[in-house]
Amino acid sequence: MTEQLSLERLTGIVAFAKAGSLGSFSAAARALSVSPSAVSKTIQRLEQQLGLRLFTRTTRSLALTPEGRDLHDKALRLLQAVEDVVQSAAAAQSEPSGTLKIAASLPIGTRLLAPALPEFRRRHPKIAIDLRLSDHFINLVEEGIDVAIRIGPLADSRLVARTLAPVRLQAYASPAYLQARGTPLRPEDLSQHDCVNFRYQTSGQVMRWSFRVGGRTVELTPEAGIVVDVSDAVVEVLTAGGGIGMAASWIAAPHVRRGSLVPLLTEHAVESSVITAVWPESRRGHPNVKAFVAFLEEVFGRS
Repeated sequence: MTEQLSLERLTGIVAFAKAGSLGSFSAAARALSVSPSAVSKTIQRLEQQLGLRLFTRTTRSLALTPEGRDLHDKALRLLQAVEDVVQSAAAAQSEPSGTLKIAASLPIGTRLLAPALPEFRRRHPKIAIDLRLSDHFINLVEEGIDVAIRIGPLADSRLVARTLAPVRLQAYASPAYLQARGTPLRPEDLSQHDCVNFRYQTSGQVMRWSFRVGGRTVELTPEAGIVVDVSDAVVEVLTAGGGIGMAASWIAAPHVRRGSLVPLLTEHAVESSVITAVWPESRRGHPNVKAFVAFLEEVFGRS
C-alpha cells in the first residue's frame, strides 16, 4: 500500500534536501527564508515519521547519516522538480514580479550592481531584489539563486551564460607616489618600486601581473610590501600613496576621474578575463531573469 504524501512531509523533505546540501540548518533556513528552529523542527518531525535518523548533530557540525545519504539524492531530485514547476508557472507570467535572488562578488555588487538597482526597480516595481555578495563560490541551484555575476571561465556547463564585459587589468599609482618615486615606463621597471598585490581568498595565492609586451603576454609576480585579499582595499592603499598595484579598470575608474589614481603602462594593459551573467537552466525564459539580464547588458555596456 502506498502511503499518501502529506504537505507536512513534503515540507520536511524540502528542508532535509537543503540542509543536507548546505551543511547546516542555518544555511538551509537562509535559503528557504525561514528560521533555523523551523528547519530543525521540520526535519525532526520528518525523522519521526520515517523512523530514521537523517543527520548526526553536534554543537559544531551537521553530517548526513548513512541512511540520510541514501535518501538525499532522491530528495534533491524532488526539490528540483518542485523548483521546475514553480519556475514554469512564473515564466507564464507576462510581467516580471516576485523576488529575484542575485549573487555577485563584493566589488561588482557594491560598485556596479548596487547603484543600478534603484533604476531596475523603477522599471520593474513588482520585483523585490535579494542581493547576496560574497567572494566565495555559490551553488546557484542549491541556494536558489536566479542570476549570478561571475568573473572568469564558466566551470558549470549546466548553467546558461551571457558575456557582459571584458575585465581590463592595469597598473595604477597615486600622483604623490609617482612624484616621489618616478613613473615606470616598462613592466621590468616595477622591480624598482613599492608594489601592492592582491591575494585570492579562494586559493590563498597572490595575483600574477600580466602585461602585453611585443605582441605576447608576459606574467610576473612582483615583490610586494603590502598584500591584501579584497580588491577594493588594493585601490585604497594605492590612493594613500602605498605604491603601484594592479586593479580592474572599472574598480579604479572613480579614483582616476577624481585624480587620486593615475593609470600606468597603458600600452601594456591586458584584458585578462570576462564578466559573465549565469543562471540555472530551470530559469531560462523566466521573465524576471530575462528582464534583469537585459538590464545588466545596459549597465555593463555603460561601465
